[in-house]
This record gives sequence, C-alpha cells and structure tokens, in this order.
Amino acid sequence: MHKNAVTDYPIHDHLAQRWSPRAFADRPVSAELLGSLFEAGRWAASCYNEQPWRFIVAQREQQDEYEALKSCLTEGNRDWAMSAPVLGLGIAKQTFSLNGKPNRFFHHDLGLATAGLMAQATAHGLYVHAMGGIHPQRAVEIYNIPNDFEVFTGFAIGYLGDPDTLSKDMRVSELEVRHRKPLAELVFSSGWEEPATFLQR
Repeated sequence: MHKNAVTDYPIHDHLAQRWSPRAFADRPVSAELLGSLFEAGRWAASCYNEQPWRFIVAQREQQDEYEALKSCLTEGNRDWAMSAPVLGLGIAKQTFSLNGKPNRFFHHDLGLATAGLMAQATAHGLYVHAMGGIHPQRAVEIYNIPNDFEVFTGFAIGYLGDPDTLSKDMRVSELEVRHRKPLAELVFSSGWEEPATFLQR
C-alpha cells in the first residue's frame, strides 16, 4: 500500500513516500540496514556539532531487550507497535559537553537525526512510526540513563504490514488519505500569517 504525498511543489520521492504506518509485516530488519538508518541519523546537523541524540534500539530476535523496550511504551502504543520487528527510544543530552550550559536546541537536533533516519529508512523500503506515548521514567530506570539526558520519543521500524491486522479505528486511520496544511499557513515573509512572497503565484 502506497500513500505518497500529493504535493504543490516537487519533492524527493523518498520524502513523498514517507508516512507512519501502524501495521508492520512479520519480517526482520537486517543488522546492515539498521546500521545504515542510524548512520544517516549520525550525520545530522546539530548546534555546535554537539550531536546530543542517543538511541536505544531493540530487535524482536533479542526477546528480553525487546520486551524491556516495549514496556516503555504506553498501552495504546504497545497494542500496535508490538507488530514491528524493531522498537526504539529517542533520547537527547540537555547540556553542552564543552561547558555544561543548557542546550536549548537539543530537541531540535534529536528531530534532525530522527528525520535523517526516517529518510534513509524510506530509501530501503522501511517505515518508521514515531511515538510520543512513552514512559520516560521507566526507561530511565531500565537503562540507567543519566540525569542530563531526556527520554523524548519512541519509534517503531519495519516493513509495511496488512492494515486488516489493526483495530477498526486504527485501520480507518491507516487507510485514509494523507493531508497537510497549505504552505501559505506555514511560511511567512512580511508579517505573521502573511504568506511568503514566493508562494503568491
């Protein structure tokens, strides 16, 4: 099933093809491919090249690790994410290593690394679904995460599965057409909510 973005301007195929499914196939992701995904994330831009992101990853083949990470997801997310062969957590360091001062860009930089990971996944026919529904404190306790790091997101990685395996409500969401706000509501020039000049065509 393909849900390519219908865009107003041309974008790269890998970006148009990226979306966040909840149904994943019962098919493992090779170590080589996983390495490529996180290598793409490793080369993301970051403030002062701090690279504040960290990832914890569990493959279904490693059952104890997988169950531990699954326990860090909220119940609503566990219901569907357990079909994914790979689960993960996105974590970021809140201060600069150089001087210990707060890094107010750490969420932004984790997002850049995750976006790179997602784009690389799409290039390999894989899909990533990021999740806000996690138990950060449980992750801190399980993985002994230092106080200077924030557990921010969860994610599932895998190949596209059958929507019929989902609950009725989730299946409707899985099959509906993707949509986004128009650029004119997002990109401004001369004033707030005044569409950018290049959009006025």
